Amino acid sequence: MSSEPTPARVPRSEKTPIFRLLACIAVPPMTAMVKFRLRGVENVPAHGAFVLAPNHYSEIDPLVMGVAMWKVGRMPRYLAKASLFKIPAIGALLRASGQVPVERVAGARGADPLGQARQIANQGLAVVVYPEGSLTRDPDLWPMRGKTGAVRIALEQGIPVIPAAHWGTQLLMPRYAKRINPFPRKTIDISFGPPVDLSAFADRKLDSATLAEATEVVMQAITTLFEELRGEKAPVERWDPSKHNQKDTGRFEQ
Repeated sequence: MSSEPTPARVPRSEKTPIFRLLACIAVPPMTAMVKFRLRGVENVPAHGAFVLAPNHYSEIDPLVMGVAMWKVGRMPRYLAKASLFKIPAIGALLRASGQVPVERVAGARGADPLGQARQIANQGLAVVVYPEGSLTRDPDLWPMRGKTGAVRIALEQGIPVIPAAHWGTQLLMPRYAKRINPFPRKTIDISFGPPVDLSAFADRKLDSATLAEATEVVMQAITTLFEELRGEKAPVERWDPSKHNQKDTGRFEQ
């Protein structure tokens, strides 16, 4: 019997044909419009499941983060608006690439986006969850209060949360704008942080208080990265839409 060690199994590339097709569609025009400057790439796991938790202030954020993840080599799965899946060509690509439709109507029949996200995590893949749940309402685009979906998935599955922040996207497409500003070419800085330390919550009951506390730890990690990119300090109090008579979804008047 041979005594030679069994070679380590090399994880298969996540750049499957469907993602290569999506990259052919999205990467060239984005690269023409944007210079991407990535920081902390070493913090993104090379393989295995994790939750990517970025800040959110522009409708084009998912595309920006998607191109960044393509450059890193991990193919993200998003919790995307269900309405996008109803657009024939776009919907087909979203379904083929394993994206998760999210109904904005509470109690929508058959809607279990977190359940689907858990299944994706079980497959060792990256799940992108925007903890804010929608575009920030903060007047200066700082991360607002977070929702608990990202930490719930991470704590239930025992997988890391990687915080991320980006700055410069607002120059390409301002919040709630209906079109992009391709010229002149923009620079977007994207920073990936180390896994958020959620060990203090690992053995606790995942009730609303625990999840809210863990979510704030994640939001602070995102905010710290964002402060570094902007060279500014965030407001002491995080923006909470409920304290300003704002709804969690939809557009609002500034």
